[in-house]
Amino acid sequence: MSKRSFDILLAFLALLALSPIFLLIVALVKLSDGGSVFYGHRRIGHNGQVFRCLKFRTMVENGDRLLQEYFRENPAAYEEWRTTRKLQEDPRVTVVGSVLRKLSLDELPQLINIIRGEMSIVGPRPVVEDELELYDAAAVYYLRSRPGLTGLWQVSGRNDVSYAARVAFDMHYVQNWSLLADLVIVFKTIPAVCFSRGSY
Repeated sequence: MSKRSFDILLAFLALLALSPIFLLIVALVKLSDGGSVFYGHRRIGHNGQVFRCLKFRTMVENGDRLLQEYFRENPAAYEEWRTTRKLQEDPRVTVVGSVLRKLSLDELPQLINIIRGEMSIVGPRPVVEDELELYDAAAVYYLRSRPGLTGLWQVSGRNDVSYAARVAFDMHYVQNWSLLADLVIVFKTIPAVCFSRGSY
């Protein structure tokens, strides 16, 4: 109950304080290529519930087709994707999107997911269904929690650490949760975002 109350209060305050930035990003994304502003990706949440994880759109709208063509021409990129689920040089990312990702501003719409009860301010990174296989036995810990807007992984190097380390961070977080730990992670998130640590 204390965690949920913390989530709702902080999410509402953040939406209120960041509303000018929120509206500016809406305009930038829309004016950049005329496409949709938001993107909702299917993710696995608490107890295996599927939800749409909201983000500002940072990729071209035909991204899936473009990615498959890129993998055919760049086998090394496919291997990077297979092991980390990320690409340092992602051909789908727009110019505006690259800036939003670098500053983690693309994730601001997840404050709406938090108010809905689908996510938490702090928790494991939201994963897609096939990523749970990479969690192996640790998947049970992921499923016991709500995915977070920020978390232990985000303040510990993000994409600069291995996927196995990310899983270990998530398991440690769930096993050792406290409201104080959440507050510490929130405060550590600020310099991590400002210095773009491990973000791409």
